[in-house]
Amino acid sequence: MKQTKKKLRFPIGYLLLALCVAFLLNSLITIPREIKIDYSEFKDLLAEDRIKEVTIEKERITGKALMAGDKGEEEKAFVTIRVEDPQLIADLRQHGVTFSGKRENTLLNSLIAWVLPLLLIVGIWIFFMRRVGRGPEFMSVGRSKAKILPEDQLDVTFDDVAGVDEATEELKEVVEFLRNPKKFTQLGGKLPKGVLLVGPPGCGKTLLAKAVAGESKVPFFSISGSEFVEMFVGVGAARVRDLFARALEKAPCIIFVDELDALGKARGINPVGGHDEREQTLNQLLVEMDGFDTKKGVILMAATNRPEILDPALLRPGRFDRHVLVDRPDIKGRQAILEIHAKEVKLAKDVDFAALAGMTPGFVGADLANVINEAALLAARRGEKAVRMAEMEEAIERIVAGLEKKTRVMNKQERRIVAYHELGHALVALSVPNADPVQKVSIIPRGIAALGYTLQRPTEDRYLMTKSELINRLTTLLGGRVAEELTFDEVSTGAQNDLVKATDIARSMVKEYGMSEAMGLVAFERNRQPLYLQTAPFSSSPEYSEETSRAIDAEIKRIVDEAHQRARKILTKKKKVLDKVAQILLEKEVIQGDELKRLVSEAG
Repeated sequence: MKQTKKKLRFPIGYLLLALCVAFLLNSLITIPREIKIDYSEFKDLLAEDRIKEVTIEKERITGKALMAGDKGEEEKAFVTIRVEDPQLIADLRQHGVTFSGKRENTLLNSLIAWVLPLLLIVGIWIFFMRRVGRGPEFMSVGRSKAKILPEDQLDVTFDDVAGVDEATEELKEVVEFLRNPKKFTQLGGKLPKGVLLVGPPGCGKTLLAKAVAGESKVPFFSISGSEFVEMFVGVGAARVRDLFARALEKAPCIIFVDELDALGKARGINPVGGHDEREQTLNQLLVEMDGFDTKKGVILMAATNRPEILDPALLRPGRFDRHVLVDRPDIKGRQAILEIHAKEVKLAKDVDFAALAGMTPGFVGADLANVINEAALLAARRGEKAVRMAEMEEAIERIVAGLEKKTRVMNKQERRIVAYHELGHALVALSVPNADPVQKVSIIPRGIAALGYTLQRPTEDRYLMTKSELINRLTTLLGGRVAEELTFDEVSTGAQNDLVKATDIARSMVKEYGMSEAMGLVAFERNRQPLYLQTAPFSSSPEYSEETSRAIDAEIKRIVDEAHQRARKILTKKKKVLDKVAQILLEKEVIQGDELKRLVSEAG
């Protein structure tokens, strides 16, 4: 994008400079260099025999005369407006002044004053446009801005992709389509016109599209959905036509549209009114997808992380025939991704990718690449010759909790509150069944607002949560607040984020999961982000009565209160353990999970 902006601003700046030069030249050419005098003064100089010669023109008189200067009288050029004076010729003869007439060449003056500067502007414009490499922007506004990567420049293959095995297998068939289309068409089948890659940001959708092109050895057209839409009406549609025309010339090839939701948003989804230019561009895309022949081997691929807002016309068969889910990787996928990104990094022998994969649930490919990069930077900063496991773990903590703020000074009372708060979370997590193991407890401030944190890591990837597990999580979240209540007989603002998360869990249990006996098996809230949205509901008003709303609120409060009492009961029994371990945490600032278990067992 930076290069595009540079192309736009570079010639415009020089165009303005050329205009300034042209006006300056025009002013220098047209401004007379003679001294301007009145006609009466001219007649006085003539009467005093100071006029040496004159040239009489249609509207003015020019010549030379003796005038006062810095070194006495000097011969200077003058100009005056011509006045109807029948005696002028006679006076000039009487005083012996040489005079002549001059026919004014208006065409030559116009050429000098305007045509030459305009030619200068055009010359400068053409020169810099050639330097830029493309024609003037207004001449190419309807051309597609797609970047074309020839087949010999695509070095990405499926070997560079990991963690999305199902999506890779699905796309290998597309590669086979491009390599050997006759294998499928000889039986009467048709190649898919479009492949839509759907998944969270950072999961590798763009990388997969490049891998398909690299494996197929075909040209790759890459463009963002936002690059189609401009402020000028009709430009987006023209760019769509130009893109498909250029793709047909390079067939077989792949057209990849990133962030399709910027272009393909459902028509009529905006209650205020649609963007005419965007809708025209979308209409043109639908027409082009219907019109181009798949036998020529042009496949349209697109990526989005918001499929629910796409226009249904884009998703029907015959347009985007295949929808490929590029989901977050599981633990094996994360391990494979880490190994790929660590190929060019010098690693110590203690680095365990399996353990790192277990520490990073929910991380996508971009997050894992960032972990490797952050660890390498940390090792370089510390002067290490290789990246150790310690740097890897610290890089994960940086991404999860933020940067350590050791310079943020807290007073003794605040440090005590934070220590008891974090240990409250940790002791409850160690006491309830099926809770995620505690990996670390720290009272070192991190990030923007975290004064301390308790790091829990699941032992395996989970896709379902039972009611008892949700209640255990609720209890753990409220453990910090309860520890403050038992120790200081008052509470602080440190539990604000815990209360928000606890309330969200309780609300979901009542309104979405049907886990409340009082409310029954009724869902009071639909999925907040439906996968494919046919019509966009603009009203967010609840679809139940006020009486039901009050009952829901009461049930949410009951669940949170019960979890609070449960956490209070657990920590009341472990008050001595809490006090003893808190003193150790205040001294060491960080306690690892294994050490915490040992301290709890010794104190208990």
